[in-house]
Amino acid sequence: MIQFSLRCDRDHRFDSWFQSASAFDTLKAQGMVTCAICGSDSVEKAVMAPRVTTGRKKATPDTPRPLSEPASPAEQALRELRKKIEAESDYVGKDFVREARRIHDGEAEARQIHGEARLEDARQLLEDGVPVMPLPFATNRKAN
Repeated sequence: MIQFSLRCDRDHRFDSWFQSASAFDTLKAQGMVTCAICGSDSVEKAVMAPRVTTGRKKATPDTPRPLSEPASPAEQALRELRKKIEAESDYVGKDFVREARRIHDGEAEARQIHGEARLEDARQLLEDGVPVMPLPFATNRKAN
């Protein structure tokens, strides 16, 4: 296993573990490496110092914080927004465009939804009067 320091195109910095350097390259090429903060898939390796261990653990002020902790108030606000959206809306995945049209046309029950759409499809929804907006984070794809 190898740990890389990563940076997205919005200058968010985070660490992540990979099976190997080639595993990172393979996952990145498939678009499966995304920013832990904003979800951007434009992620690069950041400059990092090698970590050498002496076998003794000691806490230091520069010990990296876990990925689950936001680094700034803005990241905390984004995290809270994400929780709220995911709690108060239905995830419809790649059916977002179809389901948004059905709701708008009265063919499905009115409710809040979120999911995935190509940029062209989202633009077409807006041009057709369907109120949609992009989320400031990538959605969690549901497994199973």
